[in-house]
Amino acid sequence: MTKEQTKKITGYYPYVLVVGGLLGLFSAARLAYEKIHLLQNPGAQLACDINPIISCGSVINTDQAGALGFPNPFLGIAGFAVVVTIGMALLAGARFKRWFWLGLLGGSTLGLFFIHWLIFQSLYRIGALCPYCMVVWAATIPIFWYTKLEVYKLGLLQVPPRLSQLWGFIQRHHLDILAVWFLIIIGLILKRFWYYWSTLV
Repeated sequence: MTKEQTKKITGYYPYVLVVGGLLGLFSAARLAYEKIHLLQNPGAQLACDINPIISCGSVINTDQAGALGFPNPFLGIAGFAVVVTIGMALLAGARFKRWFWLGLLGGSTLGLFFIHWLIFQSLYRIGALCPYCMVVWAATIPIFWYTKLEVYKLGLLQVPPRLSQLWGFIQRHHLDILAVWFLIIIGLILKRFWYYWSTLV
């Protein structure tokens, strides 16, 4: 293996995986519980049905909530359990080969696209927000973002020379970029449901 492939991971990245993975795992498990509860008790009021906009029940029975032919939370339980395991392994000093890192990046990228599709569906098709789903969104984005940064830091993917300045900017402002990312999503949520939020002011 190359030096980059055997390099021990230090810093905050393993904690991003562990904390993000645990948050996502808890939320996915809770969603799975609510789905099973709803199947057993059709029409039941769920604990996460807070108001007409923030309501698990309005989301959990839609086609989008089972986009792959089974409830999305089961996919989340499996995926986030893997993320937590990898984070704990890194904290214990584990080293992974290039194919493993690229697989993790590929999986987190698919997760990123999937949750952004779900964000779009929630805002503009379903017209409701699921609290646990939003925690999953919030966990998935930094897991992808810092996995991508780590893969490049390890030298497993090369930054084209013409993008070296951009890469330097991203390294210096990675947290700022993540904050702007979240602010854009929050802004879209506020704009989409402003007709309701304005009644609460």
